[in-house]
Amino acid sequence: MKMGFELNLTQTQKLIMTPELRQAIQILQFNNVELTEYIEKQLEVNPFLESIDKNNEAISKEDNHVETSKNDKKDEIDWKDVIEKYDDISYKAYGNAVNSEEKQTFETYTSKKMSLKDHLMLQLGVSVKTQKEKRIGEFIIESLDNKGYLGCTMQDISLLLNEDVVEIEKILRLVQSFDPLGVGARNLSECLMIQLKEKGIQDKNAYIIVEKYLEDVATNKIQKIAKELHITVKRVQSIFDIIKMLEPKPARGFIVDSDNIRYIVPDATIEKIDGEYIIIVNDSNLPMLTISGYYKSMISNLDDKEANKFLTDKLNSSMWLIKSIEQRRMTLYKVVESILKFQRKFFDEGNTAIKPLVLKDVAEDIGVHESTVSRATNGKYVQTPRGIFELKYFFASGLENDNGIEAVSSTSVKTQIQDLIKNESTQKPLSDQKIADILGESGINISRRTVAKYRDEMRIPSSSMRRRF
Repeated sequence: MKMGFELNLTQTQKLIMTPELRQAIQILQFNNVELTEYIEKQLEVNPFLESIDKNNEAISKEDNHVETSKNDKKDEIDWKDVIEKYDDISYKAYGNAVNSEEKQTFETYTSKKMSLKDHLMLQLGVSVKTQKEKRIGEFIIESLDNKGYLGCTMQDISLLLNEDVVEIEKILRLVQSFDPLGVGARNLSECLMIQLKEKGIQDKNAYIIVEKYLEDVATNKIQKIAKELHITVKRVQSIFDIIKMLEPKPARGFIVDSDNIRYIVPDATIEKIDGEYIIIVNDSNLPMLTISGYYKSMISNLDDKEANKFLTDKLNSSMWLIKSIEQRRMTLYKVVESILKFQRKFFDEGNTAIKPLVLKDVAEDIGVHESTVSRATNGKYVQTPRGIFELKYFFASGLENDNGIEAVSSTSVKTQIQDLIKNESTQKPLSDQKIADILGESGINISRRTVAKYRDEMRIPSSSMRRRF
């Protein structure tokens, strides 16, 4: 056998992920907020990129017409206008109309919510008399978790503050009397007890149920509690209704330190005008990018090869970024347009009319790969006449009808299940099997297990939990 080293030429095809391609894929995945942050970072590192102020650009178009007239009339005063301003004795804010509009932002019309700790600290400041009481109260408030419960024991606070447990208990009861009711409780039972007392509930059975039977309340075991407490089922049902009206998480509605509030900015908008749906890609809040003419002219006048290469790379990078952003915009428009075409009945009729749809259908419709559609829809939202929806919402699996054809989407089935449960008799709620039979009569082939799965996804309790006596 002959052995040795040889050189052979072979031709193969490989997909090379260039930096430009990676950037284009990354930009396609960004939603509006993420893309804005990415563009701002690129503006800092790339000298070729410049942001155009849209307002200034619009104003500058009028400057040529207005500037001459301003110079001619700068010394003239319109006394009639001045008199009209003071003709009304009510308060008015006078100023430049253009500037006032620029200052009006979304935050101008929204109020900042007070945090739970700040709310409690204000109440503590007018409720205690000594510095010692204030110190203990502040420590208790700072020890509350994101539900409004006290996360440590009286002994722990006593050791850390070197104060008597009796004094700490006194201040804790004071904090527990603050708004919201139930704050400062050490567990769920104590939280509900505080609320029952503050609401003036006199029935001792209500306190017994909260103290000993909370697990049975959660599983709706009304008959068991009625038998053990020797009271009627109707009375237990009324106590259940009272307990369910109480707030198990007192901190709900207040801002807590662990909250990570994220606001949804729709990436596209679908509007219905004169019976036709119009798609608008929401890129008005994105910075408008352009190439710097100063650095562009510098390339041709530069003799240093390294500096010239650096500037050329930055120029190519900036041009590719602008191209990728525009490509993202067109892809997003095509995807939303395709979704609108497939789900037209949903926009006209509602959730019950949504059709089964998969990524492959949209990909074939607009002539791209499924992964491109997935990236274009991931984490992005669209504002429609029926509300704001994530683009993934319109992609739903389907269920077969009697003919074996995939005709009904899972979203439509969930809506029908929700409507059936909403209109059921509370004394005799529908079981999962009964719901499956009713849907089967309307031509939807669905099993009891699938009904139970959809019901759990919608966080609807079982029939035994929904039953009222």
